[in-house]
Amino acid sequence: MTDARLRHGRGSLALSFFAQGIAFALLVTRIPAIQDQYGISDGLLPVFLAAVPILAGAGSVTTEYLVKRVPPSMVLRWVQPVVMLALLGVAAGDRMWQAAVSLGVFGLAVGGLDASMNMLGISLQRAYGRSIILGFHAAYSLGGIIGASLAWVGAHWDLSLFVSYLPIVAVMLPVCLAGSRWYVDGEPAEAEAEAEAEAAADGGKPLVFRLLLPLCLVMSFAYIGDSTVSNWSAKYLQDVLGSSEQLSTVPYNVYMVTALLGRAVGDLGVRRFGAVAVVRLGTVMAGAGFAVVAVAPGPWVGMLGFTLLGFGLCVIVPQTFAAAGRLFPHASDAAIARLNIFNYVGFLVGSPLVGGLGDAWSYRGAMLVPMVLVLLTLVYARSFGAEGARYGGGHERPRTVDVG
Repeated sequence: MTDARLRHGRGSLALSFFAQGIAFALLVTRIPAIQDQYGISDGLLPVFLAAVPILAGAGSVTTEYLVKRVPPSMVLRWVQPVVMLALLGVAAGDRMWQAAVSLGVFGLAVGGLDASMNMLGISLQRAYGRSIILGFHAAYSLGGIIGASLAWVGAHWDLSLFVSYLPIVAVMLPVCLAGSRWYVDGEPAEAEAEAEAEAAADGGKPLVFRLLLPLCLVMSFAYIGDSTVSNWSAKYLQDVLGSSEQLSTVPYNVYMVTALLGRAVGDLGVRRFGAVAVVRLGTVMAGAGFAVVAVAPGPWVGMLGFTLLGFGLCVIVPQTFAAAGRLFPHASDAAIARLNIFNYVGFLVGSPLVGGLGDAWSYRGAMLVPMVLVLLTLVYARSFGAEGARYGGGHERPRTVDVG
């Protein structure tokens, strides 16, 4: 594989992560506008919102089987336009069934998109011989910041959803299609043969999933923490810490910016200190962030807590995908597809868990629950330096390609 091909593959995949960050932020930040446009009641809205991650999990499972027949690059090439067109479909309708269909298609396609992007990311990281996966997730975070900013512009200027989304989709869709020609896959035929031999020797799929389970739990814990910030930070700052409505919008923006900064430098930390050390540090910082939020006497101290959360949580998810790839080097696509399901499990569990505990007990106390769950990652930290790892954790390294 030539140096130029790897560089082009890395750039095109980063573009895909960036575009997905924009698309997802445009959807989630305009949920109130979507609710108003379709007349979705407060009681029915959680059903629509829960359907998206559930269908995304189904999309991730489907992708595991698809990539046995076609390369992940082909899946990604076609599901990314579907995500963007489904986003535009959400903006274009005015009847309940149209919202249901568009959000359903969006969810299914997002599952395939998330899985195939990370499959390609881990494949490229293996070819590079050093940690680069955090850089892709940094591109996603940057896209999320830009998408949220574009959504704010649309809301500020009172633009319809369709008028707000159309120019973005019209630009990003052809750009992503053009960039997809440079995606780089691994070696599917050889990998499949070795994976089948390894599965036969180890006793089949149940044993593989048992080995993957610690990483699945870590993924769920990380997304419970992430969904707590995205869904409850504004309410917490305003209702519990007494901030103004304007100030209450700041924590999530701070969280996204610190996540971007942490991911931008995280690969250097993995190369220097190893994945286990970086994950442990991120876990401790995230736990400290939740603790500070829970005991904060006022909004500015609460903001410090959300800042720590951004720096801490940002490294865990990318390194969990990387650890799955190291644990099953000849069956990484299947491992990543299964692991990706627990992204959506955490997202589904996190928000109602904190909300229910907050209503029944207190929101300060509720913040301690994701803190404890995230800190459980320390129990499984050694999984990030599993036997058979070939880079990033102090183990034997493969050929390193000097491609920048």
